[in-house]
Amino acid sequence: MDKSVIKSLIIEKQREVQEAEVTPRPLDLEPSANYVFIGLRRAGKTYLMYQHIQDLLKSGKRSPKDILCLNFEDERLSGIASSDLNTILDCYKELFDRKPLLFFDEIQNINGWEKFVRRLADSKYRVFVTGSNAKMLSKEIHTTLGGRFICKEVYPLSFREYLGFHKLTPAENWDVDGETRGRMVRLFGDYFQFGGFAESFFFKDKRDWLNSLYQKILLGDIVLRNGIRNENALRLMARKLAESVMQPMSLDRLKNLLDASHTPISRNTLSDYIRYFEDAYLIFGLPNYTAKFAEKETVQKRYFWDNGLLNLFLTDPSSRLLENLVALTLRKRYGDKLFHCRRPTSEVDFFIPSERFAVQASLTLSDPATKQRETKALLELANAFDVRRLELVTLDSEEEIRVDGRLVSIIPIWKWLLSDRS
Repeated sequence: MDKSVIKSLIIEKQREVQEAEVTPRPLDLEPSANYVFIGLRRAGKTYLMYQHIQDLLKSGKRSPKDILCLNFEDERLSGIASSDLNTILDCYKELFDRKPLLFFDEIQNINGWEKFVRRLADSKYRVFVTGSNAKMLSKEIHTTLGGRFICKEVYPLSFREYLGFHKLTPAENWDVDGETRGRMVRLFGDYFQFGGFAESFFFKDKRDWLNSLYQKILLGDIVLRNGIRNENALRLMARKLAESVMQPMSLDRLKNLLDASHTPISRNTLSDYIRYFEDAYLIFGLPNYTAKFAEKETVQKRYFWDNGLLNLFLTDPSSRLLENLVALTLRKRYGDKLFHCRRPTSEVDFFIPSERFAVQASLTLSDPATKQRETKALLELANAFDVRRLELVTLDSEEEIRVDGRLVSIIPIWKWLLSDRS
């Protein structure tokens, strides 16, 4: 690597980080820990890193010269290998006579990166790493990092953060303030349809921006990274997964759908493709709590990490977007403690057994039969597993129902997203 290029990039990034306009997000970091920020591309990992740097600079504890920040997707660093990484430190030392804080963006592009950052952590450097591939959380990498890093998943903006971006902070009793409530509901419409990527907020044609992002994830993070040749099967699989968001889908069922569309694919290849989608943080799966062990892995309800990306595939989106947003919100809070629960006589969309908490998602309860079916499923689950909190999230209905001593809270989604429950 040309040292002069690396030195210019170090200086350039020090200036860029200071000048970046950052909308603060909740960020609670241990003062002496090393971190891996991992999540969907464009979810805000880099800006969280910038936010932390700016906080350090504002505190007066650090100066811009203390910062060594590089983005490994910069074309000027193309071709860099793990053997070149130490040259970066050499360049910094030639510029500044001090020990830097290290911030490495999208470093997963370099094979062997984990050994380099482990060595830095062992040498008492403070290191921050970002990446957009879940392989960074693999057992092999965890073993190499040796407990010296804390991993934080970064998500697109929550609805509360989205409101903050638009300078609307719900105050006490906001839900009875007609003006605030009206503006909030209007903002929710865009958030519901186009998701929480802050970068998209500045575009009039948000769908076009989202499609560009999806192509980048598909081609760069999935096709190119995994050497996939059957791109058509991959694209069709994404569409079938989007169309089936509300239903448990087995690998065999998904394979049959692809075969029927004249895109034959082996079951093993299909399983690999699902894993690639999950690694790229495009989708995540929820197993059935009551299923046998093998079925927990092969038959899952699968959701997208952002409503905007899901909506690219849908022509009649509302019901799917509602359930997907509830799934994503619960996944952020409960992680792998979240399940769906399908039993012989009923199905509940979301179940957190460790919290004795269940949530049903239904776009509308205008049909009395729908309301009865959804509440009955919650009550059956409550009786079977002693569930204490039962919630039914809808687009706009709100009431409380008490049956046999159990309370079912019916909540509009825009209000549910702002509650302490989610």
